[in-house]
Amino acid sequence: MPATTASSPPAIPPEAITGLILAGGRGTRMGGVDKGLQNHRGMAMAMHILLRLQSQVGAVMINANRNIGAYEAMGVPVWLDSMGDFPGPLAGVLTGLEHCETPWMLTVPCDSPNFPADLAERLARAAIDEQADIALAATREADGQLQVHPVFCLLRADLVDSLVAYLEAGHRKIDRWTGQHRCATVVFDDADAFANANTPDELRRLQAG
Repeated sequence: MPATTASSPPAIPPEAITGLILAGGRGTRMGGVDKGLQNHRGMAMAMHILLRLQSQVGAVMINANRNIGAYEAMGVPVWLDSMGDFPGPLAGVLTGLEHCETPWMLTVPCDSPNFPADLAERLARAAIDEQADIALAATREADGQLQVHPVFCLLRADLVDSLVAYLEAGHRKIDRWTGQHRCATVVFDDADAFANANTPDELRRLQAG
């Protein structure tokens, strides 16, 4: 995709997008530790995410459910799930939407420190070009199959009522909820950019990369 230039303004201005770092999970596969606070090349993984995200959006906030002081020390607003019992990433998305003051919100997980530097720009272009409510990142597997990454998601902030109704009905799966809306999918060439650290071994591989 061509780079944005002075004659080709961004589809959605960065100041119209709030970034949300999803750091509210239990970290079960990491042994119950707080993934966002794990050391990665000298700083907490969530701090890597924050620095990478700040250059793409107008404001950033964090969804976390423990170690709140450590996240607040990163200098951006931190919000706990508005729903109890760690109901999954959609609860974090809802929390973000409830506090989002821009027309759009971009979500990224706290354990993928190498996500694309043009993530917001490309998702925004697809959302506008396809008149979509939600734009999702995707990559191709080695066999050519499309792998969607729903936690890398640009969505309209006015979808909050839809998400409230979905969660209150007892549903939790992200793809079922996004499937209720008009979605655009953006395929990124570099699958490694979306590598995450769900386990200690995966974290070691990220650090060695």
